[in-house]
Amino acid sequence: MFNLAFLIPIFPLLAFVLIVFFLNRNNRVSALTAVGGILLAGVFSYGVLFEAIGRGGELAKHPESFSLPGFFTLPTGKETFFVGWMIDPLAAITLFMVTTICLMIFIYSIGYMQHSHTDAQGQHHVTDDPRYARFFAYISLFAGGMLGLVISSNLIELFLFWEIMGLCSYLLIGFWSVRAPGEHHIDDAQTVRAKFAAIKAFLTTRVGDSVFFIGIIFLYIHAHDLTFPVIFTEETLHHLAKTEMLPGVPWVTVIALLILAGTIGKSAQFPLHIWLPDAMEGPTPVSALIHAATMVSAGVYLIARMFPLFLTAAETHGPVMQVVALVGAFTALFAATIGIAQDDIKRVLAYSTISQLGFMVAALGIEAYTAGTFHLITHAFFKALLFLSAGAVIHGVGTNDMMNMGGLRKKMPITATVFIVGAIALAGIPPFAGFWSKDEILGHAFELGFGEHPDPVASAVFVMLAIAAFCTAFYMTRQIFLTFFGEGRDHHAFEHAHESPVVMWAPLAVLAFFAATIGFINATPLGIDFFGKFVGEYVLGIKAHMEHTPFNPLVAGMSVGIALTGIALGYLLYGLRPLKHGQRDPLMVLGPVWTLLRNKYFMDELYGVVIAQKAGPAGKTGKADSVRVQPGLLLMFVGWLSEVCYAFDKAIVDGMVNLVAALGRALATVSGWIDKTFVDGAVNLVGVVTEEIGDGLKLIQTGRVQNYLLLAVTGATICVLVFFLIR
Repeated sequence: MFNLAFLIPIFPLLAFVLIVFFLNRNNRVSALTAVGGILLAGVFSYGVLFEAIGRGGELAKHPESFSLPGFFTLPTGKETFFVGWMIDPLAAITLFMVTTICLMIFIYSIGYMQHSHTDAQGQHHVTDDPRYARFFAYISLFAGGMLGLVISSNLIELFLFWEIMGLCSYLLIGFWSVRAPGEHHIDDAQTVRAKFAAIKAFLTTRVGDSVFFIGIIFLYIHAHDLTFPVIFTEETLHHLAKTEMLPGVPWVTVIALLILAGTIGKSAQFPLHIWLPDAMEGPTPVSALIHAATMVSAGVYLIARMFPLFLTAAETHGPVMQVVALVGAFTALFAATIGIAQDDIKRVLAYSTISQLGFMVAALGIEAYTAGTFHLITHAFFKALLFLSAGAVIHGVGTNDMMNMGGLRKKMPITATVFIVGAIALAGIPPFAGFWSKDEILGHAFELGFGEHPDPVASAVFVMLAIAAFCTAFYMTRQIFLTFFGEGRDHHAFEHAHESPVVMWAPLAVLAFFAATIGFINATPLGIDFFGKFVGEYVLGIKAHMEHTPFNPLVAGMSVGIALTGIALGYLLYGLRPLKHGQRDPLMVLGPVWTLLRNKYFMDELYGVVIAQKAGPAGKTGKADSVRVQPGLLLMFVGWLSEVCYAFDKAIVDGMVNLVAALGRALATVSGWIDKTFVDGAVNLVGVVTEEIGDGLKLIQTGRVQNYLLLAVTGATICVLVFFLIR
């Protein structure tokens, strides 16, 4: 199967081409084509995984690389990049995760992209989204981009697929930025929010991508290649470690930090996290794709793929790994606290994703390679489950606001059950998946931070992640009770609520199964260490991690205790006495702290773009006027600075240029007058004199030889006479 692995991304990419050029007029055929493409990719991915498992640890030591000769080459002067693919344990298990989750999302989307409404006569209608086929084309391209990235054999190829996903995120976040006549599931306000959310996501991630690309250029300059098996050879890594950009600053450190910027942008780490919450304006299956199977997973995958480079940077005693760890841990805590104060059911999960990605990045920063990549896999399943369950709720009640929900457990029992399974897994309660991976991260941080030789960075990482774990358990409990328990706080939404069709809840059941069981592939307390031995021993033939941290019952107890404490507090505030219609959130007693969390620490107001719903009636142009889109202080400062620079350029720079031009014109005028008066005058005078002499001489030109002879003799005689007179 390794020889055919290049077909895995081709199947969804081919589905994209077929839908766009041939099948877009038939919604059902388009949807089935997209599902068929990802299903075939899944079949081949499972085949690759089983073959990789059969190879065992040898595949990690000696990954398989392939290339397509001939046309599929990219010449770059002296070097030539071959389009190819590479299979190692990390790629194999990531292919399994991406195709499984994408297949569930694609099937779910068949039902989700159908919208119901009631007309003026009370008739109930179910219609396809006006851009139904286009949606399936986009998500096929999205999935193809991620799958291509996973199996890429060099950084140039990886970056191309990386940018394909950036394009798809823009197209899908802004999918509802245009409202066709007769669309009832979106309004004018949402089209404005979707438009600016797509722009915000695209531009924010471009910041990280640009820095990442600079890192690729520097790596190519110094390694003379970008193929993974080549740049990760001992010779190349040693050269990068010994060659210095500045005294004491080796190139490996600089390149690793530049590559980290790509992860910060793509995986929404602080300070480039601001795009991800607003990305919720896209359809919910898109949110599940971005948060679980594609986009943000790519950033963490990048660090895992480039891990030998980061390890080499750490061996030079540079700050790279500390920066990675602190960025991840701070992001985990920062986003988790914001999630406490959000009412939009999808935005709570969005901040949860940012926080959990922080867990993964922090794990890789403290060299817990197995734990970080394991959490990448487990998180994908329960986060996809949570987003799709939230989408089912939105599909059923017609609102995202949890304050307008409540009591939905009675109306949507299947959705409520699977959502709770996903929430428990996210909170880290055993034996669900999140416990095994999150506990391993906390255990590794605790061992490094509070062991025989305490590492202050690891200590800080453990404390921040522990607080983030508490917040996670709390806000998920809050979300469960606000959504599914108590009484319906909005009568219309409660009456409208209904269970999703089987095409939507069946994928949820599959994901719930994985969310409950996938953690057992690395349940080390039970003696199961499959994932650690399969993925964590080596990265492209290089030892990937420090000595394996054994299971620590104390840390496990602390982890579970933290989660249970968060759940208990959530129950006391929201479960013991469920909120009723019009009742204020209990956390509002926090006053300024609540305001700070509610407004996301005012980060958008500081340097991002605020995209928010206005309070009060709409303006003259309709609902679009009820959306506030405002740049933050940094962007306003940049705009002001641009205006100042423009004014300076126009008044000073252009003024100096224009002054020089005016002086040039004046000098040219004077020079022209001198040239015309004196130079041309002298030349013309010579001409006039010559002409006058010629006019006088022409009178003696008779044309008779005798006259000419007479003149000659006369002249000679005169000359002789003059000569003798002088003598």
